[in-house]
Amino acid sequence: MSDWPELKEALKGLGLGPGDKNPRPVGGGDINAAWKIATNSGSVFLKTGPEEFFDIFSAEADGLAELAGADAVRVPEVLGAGRSGSDSFLALEWLDLGSPGRHAERRLGKQLALQHRKVSDSFGWHRDNYIGSTPQQNDRDTDWIRFFRDRRLLIQLQLADSNGFGGELLREGARLAQNLEPLFADYRPLPSLLHGDLWSGNRAFVNGEPVIFDPAVYYGDRETDIAMTRLFGGFGAEFYRAYEEEWPLAESSEKRMQLYQLYHVLNHLNLFGGSYLGRALELVRALDAN
Repeated sequence: MSDWPELKEALKGLGLGPGDKNPRPVGGGDINAAWKIATNSGSVFLKTGPEEFFDIFSAEADGLAELAGADAVRVPEVLGAGRSGSDSFLALEWLDLGSPGRHAERRLGKQLALQHRKVSDSFGWHRDNYIGSTPQQNDRDTDWIRFFRDRRLLIQLQLADSNGFGGELLREGARLAQNLEPLFADYRPLPSLLHGDLWSGNRAFVNGEPVIFDPAVYYGDRETDIAMTRLFGGFGAEFYRAYEEEWPLAESSEKRMQLYQLYHVLNHLNLFGGSYLGRALELVRALDAN
């Protein structure tokens, strides 16, 4: 945080007058700093970054508001976002995160299915946002295959090429992108409200109740959220059982899971480097063999 006095004034403008205590750094992610701030309204979770991060924080705030509107899974309340000097910031309610509790996994599965019941008339969203720090294009489209191919898969492949991971990955991935239709035979997804980046690090529990955060919101195939939960693990069997009881997945969903995981693996390749290249190629080739 480069200028705490200026940021204090910005927070006061939001009705969050900080006390005399300095902010305390806390864990908050890979791309921004995070702090616990004592204010006259209680503790606040504050993300800060350089001025150019404002759009990232603004998109996150809009995504949390969209998820809150589904009245399904709890999300942190947005207290405000803005710029202050050379910094930008996002202020959220402070949540004391704890253990999941006996039935928390079941509640999360049921609540996520209810969230997915909120649907739009098209895929995408009213604004672009970010998956991690990677821009994510959300231009609306009524054709899911075209949306996923053009706004998700091909963009990540092009980024991989520009980052020096082209060659086989670009060639085989581009071929896959032009042949997605067989994966969707007899399946037409609804444009469901998605968290968009639902790995275990983006969910927690408050007094045993699920809460999700750090979203990459858009309206798309609900299977994409489920695929992400399975990519890195951390979600229990009761979560999946409860989801299926509330809204069963299509019998053909398994063949699309790798496709949706490929998007996130490619993004990790572009964000974190070549250790993800082998996994990306493995997914492309498995999908191409189907």
